[in-house]
Amino acid sequence: MTEPVLHPAAARPSPGCPPPHPAPRRPALPLPPGACDAHCHILGPAGVFPYAPERTFTPVDAPKEQVAALHAHLGLSRAVVVQSSCNGSDHRTLLDALAAAGGRMRGVALVGETTTRAQIEELHRAGVRGFRLNFLPHLRAAPTREEIDSVLERVDGLGWSVELHVTGSEVADYESLIRALPGPVVVDHLARVDLADGPHSPALRALRRLLDSGNVWLKVSGVDRVSRQGPPYADAVGLAASLVAQAPERVVWGTDYPHVNIDGAAPDDGLLVDLLAEIAPEPALLRRLMVDNPAELFDFPALPAPE
Repeated sequence: MTEPVLHPAAARPSPGCPPPHPAPRRPALPLPPGACDAHCHILGPAGVFPYAPERTFTPVDAPKEQVAALHAHLGLSRAVVVQSSCNGSDHRTLLDALAAAGGRMRGVALVGETTTRAQIEELHRAGVRGFRLNFLPHLRAAPTREEIDSVLERVDGLGWSVELHVTGSEVADYESLIRALPGPVVVDHLARVDLADGPHSPALRALRRLLDSGNVWLKVSGVDRVSRQGPPYADAVGLAASLVAQAPERVVWGTDYPHVNIDGAAPDDGLLVDLLAEIAPEPALLRRLMVDNPAELFDFPALPAPE
């Protein structure tokens, strides 16, 4: 197979937006059929789909063809594309990718008080199955409860998930809010907890309580963001494995490609796949994480269990 080209040049990306890894290794871990990248972004090309004027960062382009090549390289056959804040409420990039995917992709949108029900229904028909709330200050001001309730009213009856992008102590700060949201609620990137605070930090205790609530899901993506040790991210991988073991029926995983707003170089996506052997060390657990759970959460057709 021809190796994919994964890092086309982009004009003036922001600090913290390096190009993806230039030559991700081919994973040694074979993924089960129907394996899903439950968190990736499609960005640009900016000449076709300009970034939002109000964006807080400019990424390196990662168009749909590039993301598809990566998925083929890694052994992933399904994906969930999360609308990036650099695209704002303009979903043309996402809609274009969903239309080209032939049912292989689902989407997570950025919607607000000005988004109409008709627009939301258009997104749903295209394959969107959730909306994201960003609480990170470098992306936007945290949404108010009034804003959140307004969006919940607009998506009522569609079965969408609510995805929360929080960091550090915020998962504890917002625990009551998270519990009050109608489900399913998905916490991104291991809640971006600070491992320096130790295994019994308020954030981790809150995250574990939320996982036990039965309504909260977790993306065990972003080990490279959470780790304080660097590759192969043993500290964050250990945390991810313990959380998968705690709630195997409510966890999903994603590459987070193309890894915007990070410190240093982008991780090797092939390594991230191979680390799944430690995060979900049994075949049944790996299938649940990569196939069954994302199919349930994002409304993909169910696949028959292996014989």
